[in-house]
Amino acid sequence: MVEPNTLSRRERQIMDILFARGEATVKQIQENLEDPPTLMAVRRMLQILEEKGYLNRHKESREVVYSPRESRKSAGASALKHVIDTFFSGAIDEALATHFARKEEVTSEQLARLQEMIAKAKQRKSKPAK
Repeated sequence: MVEPNTLSRRERQIMDILFARGEATVKQIQENLEDPPTLMAVRRMLQILEEKGYLNRHKESREVVYSPRESRKSAGASALKHVIDTFFSGAIDEALATHFARKEEVTSEQLARLQEMIAKAKQRKSKPAK
């Protein structure tokens, strides 16, 4: 699980690039960084992220390709849980209310999906435990 508070600013940027792309070479990562450091510095940061357990790597011809160990969806779920726990004391309703208060438009499709998820959650809650 990628814990945002255990990563430096640059490490978070690298992880964001890898989650967005799925996988990338050192050069591709460097090209996507703001105010990019040297290739050697990027290699060292990737090595540190790999040692921390956040990355996988494999060779493709002469290039080393890096990818996140955790799926984008799983990392997103972990990050969302962290934000809701930290800033909303675990209250998803408060987090959603804050989001909707700031969002300019919520589509009817998004509202329908939310209503469906709420209905499913209510069904699970009302079923007796086995």
